[in-house]
Amino acid sequence: MILHRCFAWDRRAAVAEPGGALWFPRPFQGDGRHDNTERYGCLYLAEAALSPVIEQLARFRGTALAPGMLRRQGLPLALATIELADGAELVDLDRPEVLAARGLRPSMIATRRREVTQPQALAIYDRGADGLRWWSTFESSWINVTLFDRVAARLRVGDVRALDGRQPVVAEALATLGLAVG
Repeated sequence: MILHRCFAWDRRAAVAEPGGALWFPRPFQGDGRHDNTERYGCLYLAEAALSPVIEQLARFRGTALAPGMLRRQGLPLALATIELADGAELVDLDRPEVLAARGLRPSMIATRRREVTQPQALAIYDRGADGLRWWSTFESSWINVTLFDRVAARLRVGDVRALDGRQPVVAEALATLGLAVG
């Protein structure tokens, strides 16, 4: 399975070190939708490259693109292509029968209330899953994937590119969010 991650990239870092494409940023997690730092670290990825770029730029809606918007913690934002080996168990929260079996409703998945979503993710982790699939709150047809750190050895990095305003995926994200190119 090919996935995409948008993250603060340190070109000098090894892929699994801080700033690398496969670094699970557990020390900085806790506020995310599926975070449970006392039990695991996680990576937030997506099946479509546009979705993680939107996630990173959404806070700037209604403004003009400035160079600093494509940086985090002094590092350039980058888009990585990551391959997840076959056989990973992902709980698909976009399937009604999966939700029903777990006593969940779509509104309980799409909520921004972390006191609701974090226990859901912990229960999925405790049952042995490698991660979960769920829809983006920005566009329901975009499927996001949260991977738990237990899959780290089954991930491989493909392409990594620093973002700039000239890339088609960035231009599409800007247009989707109503961000002007300044």
